[in-house]
Amino acid sequence: MAIWFQQPTREQAEGLREGTLMEALDIQITELGDDFIRGTMPVDHRTVQPYGILHGGASVSLAETLGSIAAHLVIDGSKFYTVGQEINANHIRPASKGRVTGTARPIHLGRSSQIWGIEITNEDGKLVCISRITMAVVSKEQLQPNRE
Repeated sequence: MAIWFQQPTREQAEGLREGTLMEALDIQITELGDDFIRGTMPVDHRTVQPYGILHGGASVSLAETLGSIAAHLVIDGSKFYTVGQEINANHIRPASKGRVTGTARPIHLGRSSQIWGIEITNEDGKLVCISRITMAVVSKEQLQPNRE
């Protein structure tokens, strides 16, 4: 059973790229399943640290991108926003070439918060990073400016 508020398409998710970090790091949404979102990112001059291996911050950027898009796709976007509250990551092994793939799956989908687990693997399918992001679900009314 799908978890999405409305069944999203990969093209809709990819449409969020222009002018964002997704575009700068060449993060691409590759698949939307019933309960997951998957995307890739290159290991290249944009995403490596001076040792030539994937920068931990780039891994976290991929994880936060996937978790944030997924969180948004679960809610009614006409009534709510989802905003990040906390993210953590454990870097398991280095990646020095190719593309890494992240897969975000829900751990908790609540009325006021969501938790997503994101696993990032290398081209051999080996775990590079595991991350968890907590998202707040905020009504659009709460974010309206006070006009007193």
